[in-house]
Amino acid sequence: MTQKIANFAIIKQYAIDKMKNYHSQPHIGIFGRRNNGKSALINALTGQETAIVSDVAGTTTDPVKKSMEIFGIGPVVLIDTAGLDDVGELGKKRVEKTENVLKHIDLAVLVLTNYHFDEIEENLIAKLRALETPFIILNNKSDIIDVENVTIENEAVISVSAKTGKGISLLVEAIKEKIPVSAYHTHSLLEGIVKEDDTVLLITPVDSEAPEGRLILPQVQTIRGILDQNAIAVVLKEDRVRGFFSTETQRAQRTQREPNLVITDSQVFKAVAPIVPAHIPLTSFSILLARFKGDYENYLKGTPQIENLKDGDSVLVLESCTHLSSCEDIGRVKIPKWLTKYTKKNLHFDFISGLSPVENIEKYALVVQCGGCMITKKQILNRLKPAVDAGIPITNYGMLIAYLTGIFERATAIF
Repeated sequence: MTQKIANFAIIKQYAIDKMKNYHSQPHIGIFGRRNNGKSALINALTGQETAIVSDVAGTTTDPVKKSMEIFGIGPVVLIDTAGLDDVGELGKKRVEKTENVLKHIDLAVLVLTNYHFDEIEENLIAKLRALETPFIILNNKSDIIDVENVTIENEAVISVSAKTGKGISLLVEAIKEKIPVSAYHTHSLLEGIVKEDDTVLLITPVDSEAPEGRLILPQVQTIRGILDQNAIAVVLKEDRVRGFFSTETQRAQRTQREPNLVITDSQVFKAVAPIVPAHIPLTSFSILLARFKGDYENYLKGTPQIENLKDGDSVLVLESCTHLSSCEDIGRVKIPKWLTKYTKKNLHFDFISGLSPVENIEKYALVVQCGGCMITKKQILNRLKPAVDAGIPITNYGMLIAYLTGIFERATAIF
């Protein structure tokens, strides 16, 4: 019964995360000491009682997310965090969770009161600069103490009162100015690859991992990318590919054109590659995502390092969403099996799902990242940064499978 309840909780949270669509929205973290009015500020921004507000220090214990729309940017995710000055053993854990948020945001808002700024705030800004994350400094409760033209860390401090609403419009304008354009105005998934009126063939297996009655998110995103380029999408299952490319079928269907590009699920590379004529570019949904929002250049360099794996090496598999594993799970079952078979080495595999922090990254000989359809580019890059900084090879699901299948160069040539 306990396991069933746990499984239901995972499924419920996964469904909630999917509905909120957080993966494609810029993330803005709200930071500051306890009782500086971070929760009140979020309520003032959203115009709703989104966060619990209290005079009791430490009311916010875990990071809380809330979506809102900002004109000129679109939907964003605000993250309310625990106080940077929380105390005690439990407080220390809260601060650690707050600092973990730094790796997942596109913009930070540092909330002060009484213009109080010292070592705690200095440390936060140092970490933001190390992550190359822009930030805004504001002084809340200006209805009590208000000073004009204050500058801290070479940043003009915005004077705000979450209670009266004063300065909120200035904060919104600062957010629009500071947040990187790349966080909300991303290029189309197929921009520069597909032209108007091109035909793109999408090979989409329907197995136990596919959601009932729906396509997986990367397939949906790819179809949208094709439409964005005013191109033509042809979608079929892997068992229809041979018939599609047969000469007789093409004669019978005069309207059928040879595709300009074929995009397949990476897992059927081995079956599909021999069927698709060599002169037609072939890649996968996962490799598209690697180029769109992953650390593509380091994936390119890191993937061939599979050849250097030795007996006893540890491989880290990073999943970006929380889901129940099945016997056909690509990250936890298939990739370990395929990699072990290819290298003929005794390898140890660790798995981390969601955005949980990675500890002891130096013990791994290879890091394998999923496509990352459920998280932002900033989150993927910051998640992989410790491995890149440590010189550990990184790859992603699609690029690894292409390499093991012997078509790595063909699958990446179009980029």
